[in-house]
Amino acid sequence: MVLGIVLFALGIMVSIVLHEYGHMRVAQWSGMKVRRFFVGFGPTLWSVRRGGIEYGLKAVPLGGFCDIAGMTAYDELAPEDEPKAMWRQAWWKRVAVLLAGPFMNIVLAIALFYTVALGWGLVNRDVQPIPTDQVAAVVGDTCASADRCGVGLGPAGEAGILPGDRITSVDGQPVNSWSDLSEVVSARPGQTVPVTVDRAGDTLTTTASLTSSSEGGQARGALGVRLSEDGIPAEILDDPAYQSVHTYDALGAVPATFVFTGEMIEATIEGLISFPSKIPAVAASIFGAERAEDSPVSVVGASHIGGQAAEQGAWWLFLLFLAGLNLFLGAFNLVPLTPFDGGHIAVVFYEKIRDALRRLRGLAPGGPADYEKLAPLTIGVFVLLIGVSAIVITADFVNPILLTG
Repeated sequence: MVLGIVLFALGIMVSIVLHEYGHMRVAQWSGMKVRRFFVGFGPTLWSVRRGGIEYGLKAVPLGGFCDIAGMTAYDELAPEDEPKAMWRQAWWKRVAVLLAGPFMNIVLAIALFYTVALGWGLVNRDVQPIPTDQVAAVVGDTCASADRCGVGLGPAGEAGILPGDRITSVDGQPVNSWSDLSEVVSARPGQTVPVTVDRAGDTLTTTASLTSSSEGGQARGALGVRLSEDGIPAEILDDPAYQSVHTYDALGAVPATFVFTGEMIEATIEGLISFPSKIPAVAASIFGAERAEDSPVSVVGASHIGGQAAEQGAWWLFLLFLAGLNLFLGAFNLVPLTPFDGGHIAVVFYEKIRDALRRLRGLAPGGPADYEKLAPLTIGVFVLLIGVSAIVITADFVNPILLTG
């Protein structure tokens, strides 16, 4: 796992470098002065000057920054750098520089999604349940069987269910598809429930003691059966709508990647909106409460999950998680609050709207925004970010998210 953790941490580092590189290159193309380019925060471990820019590494590898001269009118500048100050440039150049970082994260995510599409295929997020009226049971083929994976009859076998039996209900709940069966059984870990089957036209009812397994820290019930393809029409089995994973060639993977990226961006925005509401549960997990599998994670937790994926040989999951992290990093930086990129973009548009209104009143432009008025908000957001980071990092050490293998 150590190798996987190191590799994922390096992946995060590359993501940060590309984010800041986007800011730097567009700033240079726009005629701005870039003074420093650092990975990490805190004390400087190493630095070197190249082309008038100081590059370096700092002690706390939890981010990075690209120092562009004159981001605000309060920055102290050398006389020769005054014309290159960021705040003096056209509004669209400033916005382009600020968007370049998140844009690089999205580009990297797309590249990773494309790699997964070619190598393993992409998950079908809209997979349809197989429309079979009943579910055929094959007994004992489950990791939740009586003893261990592949050994023992499992709850279904012990209850007398035979291969070929078609399960019609569990605990009184009708079963019309495999997804129905999975939902009903998963919600009843450790319970003893009646199971009704159709055996060659005869209806039989037995009692099964469901086992309990943990998935992402959450208990889930298991019956010890798997879906049989017997009796399911070939046109159903071959229909992409019913396949959990779609595979592609090099050309077909291009549009599929963009569609998948759009779906993941939508999911990322939903996750960002729900992010604040999940922090109390993360804090509670530090003191022994259950840690949800969709819980926010820090760089520490993300690296641990990546390490688990690598240890299990699930490199597709490793790459998907790294891609998803890049989408979240890009979206998080677009939050319209300083000190995030989105906050600075909001200031640029505030200046444009303000000056447009001033022109209507016959007044001259108002000049650069007063960032000193935003200082309390910026400090408050920074302190809040530090507090949230401390909670999530602590939870990642004390109660980390575990992948099921």
